Amino acid sequence: MPQTPSPASLGRRRQQGGAFVRLLLTLAVLAGLSVAGAFGGLWWWAHQPIPLSAPTVEWSVEQGVTPRGVAQGWVSAGAETSPWLLYQWFRWSGQARQIRAGSYEISQGTTPERLLNMMVQGDESLSTAKLIEGWTFKRWRQELAQADGLQPQTRGWSDQQIMAALGVPDLPAEGQFFPDTYAYAKGSSDLAVMRRAQRAMHRHLTEAWAQRAAASPLKTPQEALIMASIVEKETGHGEDRGLVSGVFNNRLRIGMPLQTDPTVIYGLGDAFDGNLRKVHLQTDNPFNTYVRGGLPPTPIAMPGKAALLAAVRPDATRALYFVASGDGRSVFSETLADHNRAVNRYQRKRP
Repeated sequence: MPQTPSPASLGRRRQQGGAFVRLLLTLAVLAGLSVAGAFGGLWWWAHQPIPLSAPTVEWSVEQGVTPRGVAQGWVSAGAETSPWLLYQWFRWSGQARQIRAGSYEISQGTTPERLLNMMVQGDESLSTAKLIEGWTFKRWRQELAQADGLQPQTRGWSDQQIMAALGVPDLPAEGQFFPDTYAYAKGSSDLAVMRRAQRAMHRHLTEAWAQRAAASPLKTPQEALIMASIVEKETGHGEDRGLVSGVFNNRLRIGMPLQTDPTVIYGLGDAFDGNLRKVHLQTDNPFNTYVRGGLPPTPIAMPGKAALLAAVRPDATRALYFVASGDGRSVFSETLADHNRAVNRYQRKRP
């Protein structure tokens, strides 16, 4: 039969239980103070200027990059701070998932708080200018001329003057600017935005060229840029880029004319009225790939990252032809006979 605890024993147990509760409360208070102190320190840090490796640092946040990746990207670009702290600030602010894709530039004196506000576009003093994949340089200049708060420094300049001002006078303007959304402070110049886009294209082109296939017939990064611009203009569906590039790389490899309509249209310039005629395909000019072999002399548009990679790493295919199927996709053929049947079916609507 169990014995009833004595009053003294019950008292000791109550004292022990009370001490345990007090210990838990003390630990909870200390943990709370530690968290509060950590947050206070992080808040103070977030309001201090970020040391930079240059007067300005730019970086493009691509769609789908995680907040941790964004923090690491800024540090890799030249923000001399801890990527871990930067990520913690994004996370603790509650705005980490609101960071938007786009190209951003920061200068000396920018704090982590200001950087985050910029990327979520919480600062109304920021405006944006877009460069869309497949646009020509002429089209983008028109867009920049209408951009809110952007000073038209290059108004009246030739394309050659712009490229000289950017420090690359030997490059044609076409194709040299990376399609992205560029955030800028009102009062910035259009040349400053162009400079960021040109540097971004150089960076992406360099990265793509380093990944080129060993059997690629392309000899220089600029040839890859030209090929990418053709792929960009010829592709109606993203999943077809690799095969479209495969066709043109195959043709280039065997010396077959590229015979691509977008290059002819580009060569016609303002004379093109929206209707490509047979006479256009037969009239010689440097961009007519029906009468001239090899690549055209310059890109014909601004290609995006996917087109750059497709140009240098085309899908493995024996196809030499393709035709639009009417739904945004293309039908690929290895022989002219198969291609003609596809043209009859999808273009001429013949059985």
